[in-house]
Amino acid sequence: MFGEDFKRKYALTDQGIRNTKQATIWTVIVNLVVMGGMGILYIMMGEFMKTLTGGAVLPRIPLFLLMTVVFVILSLLTHIQQYRATYGLVYGEVKDVRISLAERMRKLPLGYFGKRDLADLTETIMGDVNRLEHVWSHCLGYLYGSYISTAIIAVSLLIMDWRMAIACLWGVPVAFILLFGSRKLSKRKSEITKEAGIRVADGIQETIDNIREIRATNQEENFLDELNKKIDYHEKTMLAGELSCGIFVNAASVIMRLGVATTILTGTSLILSGQIDFMILFMFLLVITRIYAPFDQALALIAEMFMSQVSANRLMEIKDAETAEGTETFRPEGHTIEFENVGFAYDNEEVLQGVSFTAKEGEVTALVGPSGSGKSTCARLCARLWDIQKGSIKVGGVDIDSVDPEVLLKDYSMVFQDVVLFDDTVMENIRLGKRDATDEEVMKAARAANCEEFVHKLPQGYDTPIGENGAKLSGGERQRISIARALLKNAPIVLLDEATASLDVENETKVQEALSRLLVGKTVLVIAHRMRTVEAADKIVVLADGHVAEEGKPGDLFKNENGIFHRMAMLQNASAAWSIGVEF
Repeated sequence: MFGEDFKRKYALTDQGIRNTKQATIWTVIVNLVVMGGMGILYIMMGEFMKTLTGGAVLPRIPLFLLMTVVFVILSLLTHIQQYRATYGLVYGEVKDVRISLAERMRKLPLGYFGKRDLADLTETIMGDVNRLEHVWSHCLGYLYGSYISTAIIAVSLLIMDWRMAIACLWGVPVAFILLFGSRKLSKRKSEITKEAGIRVADGIQETIDNIREIRATNQEENFLDELNKKIDYHEKTMLAGELSCGIFVNAASVIMRLGVATTILTGTSLILSGQIDFMILFMFLLVITRIYAPFDQALALIAEMFMSQVSANRLMEIKDAETAEGTETFRPEGHTIEFENVGFAYDNEEVLQGVSFTAKEGEVTALVGPSGSGKSTCARLCARLWDIQKGSIKVGGVDIDSVDPEVLLKDYSMVFQDVVLFDDTVMENIRLGKRDATDEEVMKAARAANCEEFVHKLPQGYDTPIGENGAKLSGGERQRISIARALLKNAPIVLLDEATASLDVENETKVQEALSRLLVGKTVLVIAHRMRTVEAADKIVVLADGHVAEEGKPGDLFKNENGIFHRMAMLQNASAAWSIGVEF
């Protein structure tokens, strides 16, 4: 019952399976104990009937009181255990599930996140887990416990009188057959509702992220109208899904309740024919009052379980995604980076093909080329943020595919064009580069990255909160904090992807001077469009259409008048000269 298929179907962990088994067992015990209470009523009624027919005083009252007290105590204890097994254990596990999802995503390659947007992942971690939490705690143990306890009671009833048992229980399997027949429809409706909900979340996030551009272009009304359409569609899909589900659930409940009528009719008929006495009918009527109770909730639970499988599938997509694995040790002989016939495709679109070059330790190697030529891709591949499909990338002679990404990244400092800062102080944002760094070390790195001049203007200096993603700072100031973070880490390999793109000429010069002093002896890979950014590089690798078109020293490449580097340099020089009114 609780095998591997069941585990995947509801995205359960091994602990979750154990919890479900406990919840099922205690639900069976609770249902049987409650049915035992019906037995006490049956015995009391039997004694009462004897008194009415024989004229005697009600006997064994102390015994009935004792039985009632024992029943109440057993009922209380078993319900407490059932609550603990169905709710207490599950609520503790939900935390572990979310943590395990976060741990799983931490090990996924960056390419995975390019296929899933933020709203989608957030909905999986929060919404889908919440939905499954309710199924784990309220549905699985309760439903399967009801199955087992009803089967036990059904066997007992069949032994007592098979005709009355069939009259009492026939509606239960018919009701569940009806519900299971609607499973595909319920699942499809749930998928449509989920997709519509994600589109709403995407629309809200997009509107918030681009609020400045929306206002600047007077598009508020258009965006709100589009968002309202998404919300209305989501509401319609929810209503349609709940309506279709509700029709089947209510129809199943009505069918099951018809068992009351058939029990009375069958019992009356058998009494009139002298085949059973009133007490048999009374017992079955007592059983009906209890045996349908678990299934009243179970009918709704089954519908919820059908819909929850969409959420479970989304969780399993993350759990099944291939992670970037490797050894926990990384002992390279130096930190020279070697690309050997590297090929990489993103969504079946080839980005790099047969790329080979070497970035030597102690040198600055610059990657240049037209937009879309694969420069940033190379930087991400050499840090194993993505995994290559062909060839190899080695650092100090060690193939990086064999090393765990977290271990590998300890030897990397990175500054990308898209800076990511946290809603914390300047000091703590820089300290991310080295968590145990002293304040003096942080400020030294800040000075080297030319941060100090704007930090002193902030209300609380280095202790000033900078807002979400550095919202209180300019683009250049955010970039310099990112550079200071990388300098503080002081890793042997430094990746700079358009690191000075947001700086003015004066600040760019200062940062370049700081980099030239502080990056001595390191392996530096620089990606830039500005020629002045790479003019001091030891080596330049020119990429075009996903392959290496040229490589060599800046001066040698510039001498090749038919080369790509020469053409790019001349175009930028002409553009710069034109901007200040100089004629060639």
